[in-house]
Amino acid sequence: MAATHTYELTVRWTGNTGTGTDSYRSFARTHEVRAEGKPSIPASADPYFRGDSDRWNPEELLVSALSECHMLWFLHLCAANGVVVTDYVDRPAGSMVMDEGGRGGGQFSEVLLRPQVTVADASMEEKAAALHADVPALCFIARSVNFPVRHEPTVRTERRGSPPPA
Repeated sequence: MAATHTYELTVRWTGNTGTGTDSYRSFARTHEVRAEGKPSIPASADPYFRGDSDRWNPEELLVSALSECHMLWFLHLCAANGVVVTDYVDRPAGSMVMDEGGRGGGQFSEVLLRPQVTVADASMEEKAAALHADVPALCFIARSVNFPVRHEPTVRTERRGSPPPA
């Protein structure tokens, strides 16, 4: 029997400015995402949708979840295949297309992951690059979305005595 994992959170709207939602402009889109024993995540809508730019928005969190899931599976595969990763940085980007007609709906058209991976030895570069292709079949988040998640990884060898590239 397959295991089922359940993730329970609390999402609480904190944007009642005194009159609730009596008009589109009368309330803030601020909210908090909480889970037992973890720091809360201050969140809001994208600033384009009257959100607070100082808070995380759902679109950013979706892109982050895809990037994190890819990274964690990739690191697992590297450890299982003798590839020693010493640094990993991703600068993912997601594209969302709004529906025509101004009704406000839309959907992601793609997310591009651009991991920059540093390995301990040049002999590991080719294997590290190849392991990125194995991740999409394993990543829970990527397998759950209905848009392409593309990957453009770069792999380099650690330079002894100097810090990893930023």
